Amino acid sequence: MFIPDGNTIEDFKQRAKVIRNFYRLWKLKHPDQKVYNHSLKADINIRFISIDETSTKAAKNYLSTLAVLQLDVILMAAKKVRVVKPKVGVENQKTFKEMILMECDLVSIGKVKLTVGVHKKSSLKIQYCITAINVSP
Repeated sequence: MFIPDGNTIEDFKQRAKVIRNFYRLWKLKHPDQKVYNHSLKADINIRFISIDETSTKAAKNYLSTLAVLQLDVILMAAKKVRVVKPKVGVENQKTFKEMILMECDLVSIGKVKLTVGVHKKSSLKIQYCITAINVSP
């Protein structure tokens, strides 16, 4: 699988396609669409918003796209950093009562941020977005 590392609109589109295809295959291997996270001591669920938000945000950065391909490791090993309120005016965050910011270190990629939303009605923890954190030297 080729993943473009450039910054053109076509590169972004190709990376978004790679991410969406990865999630499609992941869901076939994980019909329950969840992975247990040791830090939260709870399952993190994958829903449409997980795929939509991550393919939009992570596709903007080559390392973020690579990070998504290690979804199982991130969902299982990420550690909670802090809990924040959903951003006001962000449509995709309206269904969450809080957002859990988590981090995970990945070999060859570095620190990755996992954002998990806690659903207002069901309290399910739902993966919201995955992005690589660019750390300057």
